[in-house]
Amino acid sequence: MAHHVRDDHRLPAAVDLPDPRSTLTRTNWAALQHAYGPATDAPEILIALLDTDQGVRTRALDNLFGILHHQGTIYEATVPTAQYVAAILPDPRTRLSVDKTHRSFPGCIRADLLAWLGSIADSITDAVDEVGQRLGFPLNDHPPAVAVREIRPLLLSAVLPYVDDSDRAVREGAIAACIPLLDDVRLLHHRAALVPLVRQVLGTSEFWQHRERAIDALDAWGESSAGIEGQRNPFLFCDTDLSPDSTPRPSTASNAEGSAEDPPF
Repeated sequence: MAHHVRDDHRLPAAVDLPDPRSTLTRTNWAALQHAYGPATDAPEILIALLDTDQGVRTRALDNLFGILHHQGTIYEATVPTAQYVAAILPDPRTRLSVDKTHRSFPGCIRADLLAWLGSIADSITDAVDEVGQRLGFPLNDHPPAVAVREIRPLLLSAVLPYVDDSDRAVREGAIAACIPLLDDVRLLHHRAALVPLVRQVLGTSEFWQHRERAIDALDAWGESSAGIEGQRNPFLFCDTDLSPDSTPRPSTASNAEGSAEDPPF
């Protein structure tokens, strides 16, 4: 049964996103920073996400995580990158594959792009801000984080069409990405409609990371997570190659509170 969570009269339309070509050409990338300095190479990375060569797409995806959002950091260049990634989701080329390893989650590159947007949203939640304030790094002191927070409704409008996608990996990626986006006070009213999807899709995922994500979200939202099987071995995340430090493509199922000793940006 399909569950629809669209509430378009309360959200900006996804078409309000800047055209991806405009983002590439009108952004002064040289004036923006990413993990390794001026983001002059960002347009090349972003264009390559839709390349016809699978190896080129794979390297671009690795760079998306490793350069433009390195270890969960929000950089100046992350903001237009998020707009670009959200805007290309409907492109049929995002149904193409990327190389997978034993550390990768399955799915086409669209699923990975949704996971990236979810990771962006994970970096700016209230939980992250609470940790940051304790450590002296409040999100409001970091303009790129503030900028990404501001466009969360627009990012949600781009992600929502895929929560009932026919591709299970895309569907799970979209639902997982919605969860941290709905941390925005302007979007809280969308949570109730997403609950069945969180429970029935993420809660029955093959991957314990997504099931744990479902449990955490439902518990945080005051909903029952009864019947969802979480991770039986609490040390498995540290003992396997599916930890965020071992792959450039982290799952959106990672818990921001799990790195409470690290600055949020």
